[in-house]
Amino acid sequence: MPLHIAYGDPSALRARCEIATVRTTRPEETTYEAGAIIPAGRWRPMTEADVKAVTAPRRPLDSTLVEVVRPAYQEGRDLEDLTHPLGDPDAVYLGQALAEPDMTTTTDNYEDGRLIGLHLDNWDKLPYADKHTGRRRLCLNLGPGTRYVILGAIDAQAVCRAIHPNNHYHRYPHTQDYRDYVARGRPIRIIRIRLAPGEGCVAPTEYLLHGGSTEAQDRPSAAAFWLGTRGILPSLI
Repeated sequence: MPLHIAYGDPSALRARCEIATVRTTRPEETTYEAGAIIPAGRWRPMTEADVKAVTAPRRPLDSTLVEVVRPAYQEGRDLEDLTHPLGDPDAVYLGQALAEPDMTTTTDNYEDGRLIGLHLDNWDKLPYADKHTGRRRLCLNLGPGTRYVILGAIDAQAVCRAIHPNNHYHRYPHTQDYRDYVARGRPIRIIRIRLAPGEGCVAPTEYLLHGGSTEAQDRPSAAAFWLGTRGILPSLI
């Protein structure tokens, strides 16, 4: 299933989101891993066709749905105790990460410090047939600056089938599948969702190419993360 975003007001969705495509990094871009995927070109506003493309079906599968939310978080509260208000008492708090201003993507490889670009999570270690059932991830922007969540429009199962047409069913979809897909000249449309401090995004990061960004922002942004299976958070759009 492709990227689906829950929304009630198309104009609110369009006001918060922009569209671009991707490319692989060049050898001289040494702050990134070789072959990493990053946004390419300028971000543009969503069209009516873009909105239609991300509109969820009438009965969406929760595990693949993207939601833009505002958790009931107050500054100074222990983030590990926030799981119940998030709507999933079994949610797992993953910790925090600080992004400096004006980063095209924010996630690095802790072993060598190089940026990994847009990527696929693998917390649940699910094979191809079950990849769509993984836990979703909540990203809560703690500020002080604005940040973005970037999501790819094509899902991990579709990419895995394209790269491994003869044995995809027995594989575990991986970031490398996306890198090979882009390296072969196949396009991926991406959407970035703007999050002000106190706002969050729940997304199937086991299933969709994704990453954080502070591009063109002049202040750093800390984010907190959880993994869970359901939620009752109020939607912002």
